[in-house]
Amino acid sequence: MTTLECISPIDGAVLVRRPALAPDAAAATVARARAAQPAWAARPLAERVALVLKAVEIIGSQTDRMADELARQMGRPIRYGGEFGGFEERAKYMASIADSTLAPMVIEDSAAFTRKIVREPHGVVLVVAPWNYPYMTAINTIAPALMAGNVVVLKHATQTLLVGEHLAEAFHAAGVPEDVFVNVVLDHDTTSGLIAARAFDFVNFTGSVGGGRAMERAAAGTFTPVGTELGGKDPGYVRADADLDAAVDGLMDGAMFNSGQCCCGIERIYVHESLFDAFVEKCTALVKTHKLGNPLDPETTIGPMAHARFAATVRAQIADAVAAGATSHLAPFEGDDGGAYLSPQILTGVTHDMEIMREESFGPVVGIMPVANDDEAIALMNDCQYGLTAAIYTADAEAAGRIADQLQSGTVFMNRCDYLDPALCWTGCKDTGCGAGLSVLGFHALTRPKSLHFKKG
Repeated sequence: MTTLECISPIDGAVLVRRPALAPDAAAATVARARAAQPAWAARPLAERVALVLKAVEIIGSQTDRMADELARQMGRPIRYGGEFGGFEERAKYMASIADSTLAPMVIEDSAAFTRKIVREPHGVVLVVAPWNYPYMTAINTIAPALMAGNVVVLKHATQTLLVGEHLAEAFHAAGVPEDVFVNVVLDHDTTSGLIAARAFDFVNFTGSVGGGRAMERAAAGTFTPVGTELGGKDPGYVRADADLDAAVDGLMDGAMFNSGQCCCGIERIYVHESLFDAFVEKCTALVKTHKLGNPLDPETTIGPMAHARFAATVRAQIADAVAAGATSHLAPFEGDDGGAYLSPQILTGVTHDMEIMREESFGPVVGIMPVANDDEAIALMNDCQYGLTAAIYTADAEAAGRIADQLQSGTVFMNRCDYLDPALCWTGCKDTGCGAGLSVLGFHALTRPKSLHFKKG
């Protein structure tokens, strides 16, 4: 029997051990979910929505548990209080648009014809959730999937096994049947085998590029739709007319929050040459105010990375960049242990020949380059295999629009970054993958259209 372990980044000790389901047991679990789906879909939409919102309310009554378990599992400081704000915002928004979005699109309803498009649930939805924002990324799909009449099988990351259990506990306590929302512990081979056997009708995966490829390979030939949100190397651009202090505050928060472990975190910044020196100076001063330490300490602002091997990757990228001529602006922080506890870093003198400016770091490091104009910034921002978000800091909305039109990115922000607006489609391009999360399009992704053409008489 395979056992999965969550190693706490706080001290490197095993926090959680859970046995993975054997293939036969996993297949039986999914079969029970499939059998439960028609009755769930037959319930009134308002009832399904109410049960999801009740589960959200239950989670909201347990935010201390959320914050504590997140700190122990993946290292986010308890001072930030968990993820309930975004978790609730996303679920409530999807609830608010469920009725209108899932309503039939009536083309004609006359004495001669009824013609309309209705939306039907796919059936069994597999949600493979990541550890970095384990509640918010999961609810992005869980809430609309259940509201639309699907049943959900959740496979959470090994690093955040307790989150899957917490979510299942809350949804079941709210009244969602156990076979309608199922939390499972699976190894990679069993997951791939289930997908290949067409056990699921839709797969949503958030994680690495390699993981996304594995999902698509498993689904090859099954015609099972796979929605993915994979790697990122999100850029920020500070134009000459930007509010410098706002740009510093926003982009450094985007680069350093959650120890840089954000899908849409800022990993590279391009600054107009007239502001470059002042920007770097202010960013360096701001990041120096952070305290690296145990995430259970309320004074800690940057906790450990989720695993020592993740920190090792970032350290290697920084070392390679410095060896190739980059300049580091921050001395090691007190508490940097050479393991999971990693000092934040700002680099200048970087180029796109360096891995630190091309490959996802997913850590508290950012490279900053000067640019002469918008065209140079656009070229550099697009010089990347990923495309999740991009941020433009400027006082000129018209200029931001022109730049946004040329950027290869799923979302473009002006004067903010590192945020998910549930009313807008969360999507990406290139190696970030393809999918449509939240918004009206999120419901469309989790349902299929059926056309009804009735000739009367």
